[in-house]
Amino acid sequence: MDLKSLIREVPDFPKPGISYKDITTILANPQALSYSIGQLEVQCKDMQPDHVAGIESRGFIFGTPLADRLKIGFAPIRKSGKLPSAVHIVKYDLEYGTDQLELHQDAFMSGSRVLVIDDLIATGGTAAAAAELVEKTGCVVAGFGFVIELLDLKGREKLPDVPVVSLVQY
Repeated sequence: MDLKSLIREVPDFPKPGISYKDITTILANPQALSYSIGQLEVQCKDMQPDHVAGIESRGFIFGTPLADRLKIGFAPIRKSGKLPSAVHIVKYDLEYGTDQLELHQDAFMSGSRVLVIDDLIATGGTAAAAAELVEKTGCVVAGFGFVIELLDLKGREKLPDVPVVSLVQY
């Protein structure tokens, strides 16, 4: 299946000069959604994860069914103030300012191998922050899985030296 042909590109969103990659067209197509999750499963299972961590919010969409298919647990990596128990916090830089992500301190058993999932990697800042959160729990980042990778932004360069899977590259 050619996923790239199913991704809608929206010019000048969210600001002029940006070509937004809209995955809602994949989500609306049951065959494309299943295929995407299946491809992540096939390409990530050799990383031998014990858990999947999905980055808010689209990482939840792909990460939860992927964890189910791999028969492993799932934990959400959320924006600030969304998790109800004790959390680890990592701040990271955005183009204009900073943001932070949180993960429950007890999301995984220490030493677990965690696969980080999101819909897209661009500059890599969010994924790198997610990796730092996983490491704060005493776990190892087994790898990363993305539906889309924007190659020109070199996000992989910010990530730890672990396997990185992306289904579609621009």
